[in-house]
Amino acid sequence: MAVNVKLSEQLVEQAKLYGGIEHRSIPKQIEYWSQIGKIAQENPDLPFSMIREILIADKEPVIGEYVFS
Repeated sequence: MAVNVKLSEQLVEQAKLYGGIEHRSIPKQIEYWSQIGKIAQENPDLPFSMIREILIADKEPVIGEYVFS
């Protein structure tokens, strides 16, 4: 469900700039930042680079289950 919220112009401009670099829309960039912030808050010992790698890996298609031999 979509909800309208008021955001500062500065946040929207920053989201536009960073989103353009990563080919995300403004709403998707803000969602991405929100997701990173939530993960960081729940896992304060994880560095940003690891959080980013986790999010990237989460988007990769599942090829199959790994079988231990």
